[in-house]
Amino acid sequence: MKELDVRGIGMTSQRTRDRLIVKLREMGIKNEEVLRVMRYIPRHLFVDEALASRSYENSSLPIGHAQTISQPYIVAKMTELLLHESVPEKVLEVGTGSGYQAAVLGGLVRELHTVERITPLHKGARDLLYQLGYRNVRTHLADGSWGWEQSAPYDAIMVTAAPEQVPDALKQQLAIGGRLVIPVGGDDGKQMLQLIRRLSEDEFVVENKEAVVFVPLLDEIN
Repeated sequence: MKELDVRGIGMTSQRTRDRLIVKLREMGIKNEEVLRVMRYIPRHLFVDEALASRSYENSSLPIGHAQTISQPYIVAKMTELLLHESVPEKVLEVGTGSGYQAAVLGGLVRELHTVERITPLHKGARDLLYQLGYRNVRTHLADGSWGWEQSAPYDAIMVTAAPEQVPDALKQQLAIGGRLVIPVGGDDGKQMLQLIRRLSEDEFVVENKEAVVFVPLLDEIN
């Protein structure tokens, strides 16, 4: 297995990563634990080598299969929303993608389940996360719109692709008192990042946070 260049050099060095953290603070990210974890994660390993020099820019990047790795600000913002009141113990992520968001969450929570529908992305993220030492992250190949019922309920759920409407299956896998962070909207460019709290068996409170752009949440496995 190829040895990982975790430390990086030049545009992937720690100095470059530190500049990104400064930028995230300037953009309003306040959770120091989120920033601490993101400071040390080698984001350049989660993108193609040809894009490594851009990996610490605050921008989304293609990862193949018509998918992207989210810009660091959005990763930080969604994680901050998930951790706002307390650190959840068991979390579900829908849309593993490159595995970068899973790495961020894996550095903060006790148990993370992450679901991906595209086989090459699932395998790549699974292997990379294992090489990086994450033993609290469980990767699953499955249709994310159905979540991962086998390990429900979850203290928190994060969705990194946008459905037109929030799937009921995800809401039902949320523990009472739990939080769901999800972008919602069609492919017309009008998507809204929402924070949904489950107050009781059938009562949910929705807060709109900010406009975002995500790839659509699809339901076929390939």
